[in-house]
Amino acid sequence: METITFNIKRFDGERTWNQEYRLPRETSTLLGCLTKIREEQDPTLNFTSNCRAAICGSCAVQVNGSAFLACETQLDALLDTYQTTTLYLEPLNHFPVVRDLVVDFAPVEKGMRKVDAWLCPSKERRDHLQSEADFHKIAKPADCILCGVCVSECRELAYDDGTYLPPAMMNKAYRFERDSRDGERGKRVLAALKNNLWKCIHCEQCSSKCPKKIPVADEVSYLRRRAIALGETKSEGARHAFSFYDDVRATGLLNETMLALRTEGLGKTVANRMPFAIRMVAAGKMNPLHAPKPVPGIESVRKLYEFSQKMEKEV
Repeated sequence: METITFNIKRFDGERTWNQEYRLPRETSTLLGCLTKIREEQDPTLNFTSNCRAAICGSCAVQVNGSAFLACETQLDALLDTYQTTTLYLEPLNHFPVVRDLVVDFAPVEKGMRKVDAWLCPSKERRDHLQSEADFHKIAKPADCILCGVCVSECRELAYDDGTYLPPAMMNKAYRFERDSRDGERGKRVLAALKNNLWKCIHCEQCSSKCPKKIPVADEVSYLRRRAIALGETKSEGARHAFSFYDDVRATGLLNETMLALRTEGLGKTVANRMPFAIRMVAAGKMNPLHAPKPVPGIESVRKLYEFSQKMEKEV
């Protein structure tokens, strides 16, 4: 029978090391394999689990560098995906490690407090009835089980200084911003904006890896649009977005020469970008005097703008 090697990153509070365990290949979930290792080979191995039904979100771990919910992840699927009989297991990224595969979810709790991730009922309402359409606006984001997969996969958090709101909290901000029963609409948008809403690089890892298929990246885009609708247009992120928006509508092309100036302003651009810009000009990669002319078919591009604006109003 084929033997599967589990190389698990261990941590005892002071020391980190990797330890190998071997199991015969069988039809099982990743959580089933971890449980078997602990029960039959090493009772000191630490990991968390509870419901075994993809509801509690407590068993997420990294396998070969990607986050998975252990209770719903089939061993056969992992082996077929990675084409190997050796799996490397580690705790989730961007969380303090408590022991072995166990992480501290305190950053999630802190993020929930930042966005007031709970319903603040409107004082003018005497009931909590919702239309079917309003319910469907929050049905998918409400599926979040706070497993931490999106947080572990977030590429922005890998370089963040601790000020960026994790994807799970962006989802919470969106969920209550769109709840028709809430009496503080706009509050979560401003909270997300305060916590670097515009830093999201739209790598889509939060959406593609979410066990519940929540489109977190789309929710971030909505929060940005709401921030602009609320008049928050002076941030660098908003100015950067408007540069793309205005240039493409005007000519169908981005005016890269003016992008930094419009985003950061003259002073910051000169201080931070001038040496790079000079090298670009010297290498013939940028012409500071070039102004893009409208591309053929620009009217069709502008019609797409009109259509998207109409759809935005209807939503």
